[in-house]
Amino acid sequence: MFRSLDDPEFNRFFSEFRFTAYRLESLQRYDVSYEKAEFDLFLAGRQRGEFPGIAQWISETVKPARGAGKLLHRVHVVEEPLSDYVRFECAWAYTHTVPAGEDVRLIPVSSGSWPEGLPHYDYWLFDSSILITMHYQEDGLFEAAEIVKDPEKIVEANYWRDMAVSQSIPFADFYEKRNGIF
Repeated sequence: MFRSLDDPEFNRFFSEFRFTAYRLESLQRYDVSYEKAEFDLFLAGRQRGEFPGIAQWISETVKPARGAGKLLHRVHVVEEPLSDYVRFECAWAYTHTVPAGEDVRLIPVSSGSWPEGLPHYDYWLFDSSILITMHYQEDGLFEAAEIVKDPEKIVEANYWRDMAVSQSIPFADFYEKRNGIF
């Protein structure tokens, strides 16, 4: 069990995976300290400036993974109309992580609905064999990440990954459909 997103034991999975790292994102708001200042600037209508958390993610995770031929991808189920946080994530994060090599995909759904067959919680799946479930409070505050060893749950997470990817659209298509306006 990991209680911090900064835990070195948790973060080692992002450098040690061999082939794929996949994330299912289900929340419409994440409350993480490393984004607070930037999120406040976004809400105030400011232009995107330096975003240290995203710059670090790109330089320490995305670019090394892509340079080694690894796939780093995520699917985010997003409710429409988009929450302020999802608009922020699209405009200030995904527009930079995607060109750096992260495969970000979205499943837009109407508010209050959910894609049939997909879980309503977050997880990371490394190399299709290491499952880490992500636990958040209702307001998006991170609580813990838990390594799941149950083989049936790992197979189920692979199934959900494949289902989510097949139902999703690339972020670039979502961005183009909105004319880059978030």
